[in-house]
Amino acid sequence: MTATIAAPTQVKTSTQVKTPVRVVTATVRSLVGLLFTVTGANGFLNFMPGDASGLPEGALKFTVALFETGYMLPLVAGVQLVAGILFLLNRFVPLALAVLAPIVVGIFAFHVFLEPSGLVLAGAIAAAEVYLAWAHRDAFRGMLRAK
Repeated sequence: MTATIAAPTQVKTSTQVKTPVRVVTATVRSLVGLLFTVTGANGFLNFMPGDASGLPEGALKFTVALFETGYMLPLVAGVQLVAGILFLLNRFVPLALAVLAPIVVGIFAFHVFLEPSGLVLAGAIAAAEVYLAWAHRDAFRGMLRAK
């Protein structure tokens, strides 16, 4: 009499299934993470120096004002860098979305009101932020509940 032992079957849980939505979400998260990691690092290392000569007057004044505070641009760069790394590592993504939200709104508003030539990219960043927030909406339910 021989006993056969069935090989254990590996059951895929919902977090392991690669649905198209999960692939799109991971791709958007990775692209946004890369963008904010690079731009955040650039805020400290200045490896992509910008040319302010083509900025409209209002945009230039706003940028100079942020620079002259002495802390605002490094603060924004630090938040972008940390949030971008969290996106790339897929760790604390809802927290990264929450701390990036005011920066994304600022980027979008800057291009709507002061420098419209970058509006397409700013709109794409805002759309990606909204998409990722929707994808992680369960994490935000508690904070959006009226009490």
